[in-house]
Amino acid sequence: MIEQDTVRLLRECDAGAKMGVDSLNDVIERVENRTFQQALVKSREAHEALSGEIRAELGRYQDEGKDPAAIASAMSWLKAHAEMAMDASDATVADLMTDGCNMGVKSLSKYLNQYQAADEKSKGLAKRLIIEEEHLGQQIRAYL
Repeated sequence: MIEQDTVRLLRECDAGAKMGVDSLNDVIERVENRTFQQALVKSREAHEALSGEIRAELGRYQDEGKDPAAIASAMSWLKAHAEMAMDASDATVADLMTDGCNMGVKSLSKYLNQYQAADEKSKGLAKRLIIEEEHLGQQIRAYL
């Protein structure tokens, strides 16, 4: 049970970290405010570092990990591009990213609760990813 919950939690963290990196990559170059852009770049680096740690843990279990759900990725991309086409402001990026951060915190928290038998290292990675999402969401509120 511990190993099964551990792998499942790590897979969800893997998908969440990848979704975060993809979303950040979609908007970083569109941001005009330098401080805002730097916050996004730092968050992308943190997501990439966590992603590497998550993949290393998955490797210990000979698991390939998990990509974000195709429909979720497509809907996120479509929403971002549609909103940016109407208003390509930093406020729009902040709004999109805040929604993404909130969704990440919500889903990762759900999986953390669902896979309670996961080992402590995996839970720690999930918590660090949640903290990163919360931190970014707080940082970018000033740009809404």
